[in-house]
Amino acid sequence: MVLAKLRKKLAKRGAPKAAAKRAARKRKGEPEPFWKTKTLKEMTKPEWESLCDGCGRCCTVKFEDTETGLVEFTDVACRQLDSKSCRCKNYAKRKTLVPDCIALTVRMIGKLHWLPSTCAYRLVDEGKDLHWWHPLVSGDLNSVHKAGISVRNKVVSEDDVEDAEKRIVDWIK
Repeated sequence: MVLAKLRKKLAKRGAPKAAAKRAARKRKGEPEPFWKTKTLKEMTKPEWESLCDGCGRCCTVKFEDTETGLVEFTDVACRQLDSKSCRCKNYAKRKTLVPDCIALTVRMIGKLHWLPSTCAYRLVDEGKDLHWWHPLVSGDLNSVHKAGISVRNKVVSEDDVEDAEKRIVDWIK
């Protein structure tokens, strides 16, 4: 309940600022941001990487019901996720250190139904705009944390958990 109130409070503060920035950009005749004009496939590597808002939600342990396809998230994070920064501790070697880590590609985005609904890759693939708290919109790398979207201080490492199935949460969708 407290988290919902905080999100509403932050949304009231942040959303109008983002809308005002977009309106000012339009008045000045500035070009639309790349995520509105390019497909995922057309993006440069730096543009692609910048789409990640650093929420860490995709780095949590998930369970999928094989009969229904329903995916449930847990508050258990990959051992390589730094729970303070919500970034991989060793991004360059993540596939070696965690063999089942999924390196997102353009081809797989539409197939990964477990990507959080807030994921920028998913949003752009679906033709939607980024949320006001996304760092590319807000201009603030911490806005994803301030808005309560990230897993910062909400997850435990998989190294510290015996039964992740008992740690299913509903704050990630």
